[in-house]
Amino acid sequence: MRTISVGLVGLGTVGSGVIDILARHGGHFRTRAGVDLALVRCADRNPDRARDLGLAEGVFTTDAADIINDPSIDIVIELIGGTGAARDVVLDSLAAGKAVVTANKALMATHGREVMDAAEAHGVDILFEAAVGGGIPIIGPLKHSLVSNEIQAVYGIVNGTTNYMLTRMSEDGLDYETALAEAQARGFAEADPTADVDGLDAAAKIAILASIAFNSRVTFADVPAEGIRSITPGDIAYARETGHEIKLVAVGRRTPAGIDVRVQPSMIRATHPLAKVNGVYNAIYVVGDSVGEAMFFGEGAGSLPAASAVVGDVIEAARHIQRGCQALVGCTCSESLPLCDIADLESAYYLRLHVSDQPGVLASVAGIFAGKGVSIASVIQKRSDDGGAEIVWITHRAAERNLRAALAAIEALEVVDAIGTVLRVEEL
Repeated sequence: MRTISVGLVGLGTVGSGVIDILARHGGHFRTRAGVDLALVRCADRNPDRARDLGLAEGVFTTDAADIINDPSIDIVIELIGGTGAARDVVLDSLAAGKAVVTANKALMATHGREVMDAAEAHGVDILFEAAVGGGIPIIGPLKHSLVSNEIQAVYGIVNGTTNYMLTRMSEDGLDYETALAEAQARGFAEADPTADVDGLDAAAKIAILASIAFNSRVTFADVPAEGIRSITPGDIAYARETGHEIKLVAVGRRTPAGIDVRVQPSMIRATHPLAKVNGVYNAIYVVGDSVGEAMFFGEGAGSLPAASAVVGDVIEAARHIQRGCQALVGCTCSESLPLCDIADLESAYYLRLHVSDQPGVLASVAGIFAGKGVSIASVIQKRSDDGGAEIVWITHRAAERNLRAALAAIEALEVVDAIGTVLRVEEL
């Protein structure tokens, strides 16, 4: 058993967790996993992080090239994030013949093909379990344990920030702004929460999951994404009246027309397992033709959960190095399935309208829906505090393009003050 030397680039939240796990459990890996790991070099632009972590003199560098160009290092862990410098670190490390482990969802969702091709060309591993779901094992199961299935669908609650906010709004009646401020105060949301609350983080993750599940390349740019900014406690209350919960759901489905992939706040049945995933927890729900339905649940972010997945990948890469082989399953995107146009999506919908409180409003709006081919399942009307009225419509299944055409016509009505929230009612 030779020692496998590891270099770590990025000493932020996850990087510090990796150092912690290796320090606490490194000795166990020899007996439990059959590998001997040595973290020999760490790089970060901020020297203070090295001091805070108590790294030995000579271990730390501010230049990632010192790790990439060190011939004694077998595995490089990239934890700096983004698609700029991180891309260079990953590609240069692969070109230097080093296995790479990354938690970089943005990189894999945007440049996954380039990275996977580079790993294959240089005969080394690229592993990225922590890119989706933090500590939840999902990449490995999709590539290995579930490979005997044709995956029909992958649904995910894969952003802890928005799930925490929606949970607080649901359980304690907080409005969006208050829930966001609390999430930021507790360290669950960034100062700029755009990537989370607008669904962009979840879009990168479902792009990765869909690529693996459907063996067809899906990139971040392919994923239509909507966030939770418009959700109100009133929407959550209306959803509960109809037996639903509101969650930000990442959807990947195999359809006769191709891959339906998107991220949207959605109403899902309160009895579905995903509806019960609360707080900062994540869950990925997989439907296969043989396994049926399976759900993977756990902490989707944080120092140690994400670091757990990173170190798991490092151990796998080390095993391959000792045995002189690459990962058993590399890039699986051998198919070229088309991506569905979201305008062709068929779904039931929830719509909340602010209107004038006067006769004929319901008839005017209902007439537009009927004219655009959108059938109404139920209507709830309540007087609002400003003297107007609030109408909530639940439709039967309708084409997205028909709904959008109806909304454009409804918005032009003088009696309609504003279109509030529009949600899909997902049948998971």
